Amino acid sequence: MTDSVVVVTGAGRGIGRAISERFGREGWQVVAASRTVAELEETRRSIEDAGGKCHIQVVDVCVTDDLDDLIERTVERWGRIDVLVNNAGVAPRANILELDPSLFEAILAVNVRAVYHASRAVWPVMVRQGGGAIVNISSVAAVDPFPGFTGYGASKAWVSAWCRGLADEGKSLGISVFCIAPGAVDTRMLRDLFPDLADDQMLATPDVANLVFAVVHPDYKHSTGQTIFLKR
Repeated sequence: MTDSVVVVTGAGRGIGRAISERFGREGWQVVAASRTVAELEETRRSIEDAGGKCHIQVVDVCVTDDLDDLIERTVERWGRIDVLVNNAGVAPRANILELDPSLFEAILAVNVRAVYHASRAVWPVMVRQGGGAIVNISSVAAVDPFPGFTGYGASKAWVSAWCRGLADEGKSLGISVFCIAPGAVDTRMLRDLFPDLADDQMLATPDVANLVFAVVHPDYKHSTGQTIFLKR
């Protein structure tokens, strides 16, 4: 699959970097997108040092024009997009009284609207080329939003519902859509929220990346629309 192209949002660190590295090791052309140039450069170095291919693009997923430009430039350069991974996300910890309208809107902007815009932008590309896959990174909080993550969990529940509906639309077009819903993953974002969480209670980022890479294989096309939970 050395001619295949994957676009990963939130690819500067954490799960997004691990996903980018996984595809890179398999010979895919990786388009890594994030807001932070320095982190993207680290992702690119990691992939290229392992013999892979990576192009980086600075993208704010909250800006629709940025997402449109990401898809357009990728197609202009490589002629196709085989996989889109909607990985960028935010997970602020706030109870109902702390979850003021501005914070709630910030959650929706990244976890909901960006997934909608990126999926809609890539859809005609995949239709023209006869297929593709969209993988959304969700969370077990979509079904079990423990205290302080009600807003976050609700946004991820939307992603799962979006996945099911979009998958039904894509079946006849050869487009598969999946959600990967991990539990606690050892990332900087999680460590900042839960600095005392034990290592044996967390997944490693490659655990998530391996599952993302697996579901885009054609053998999984009949499972399109599924939210796949991954827990330690």
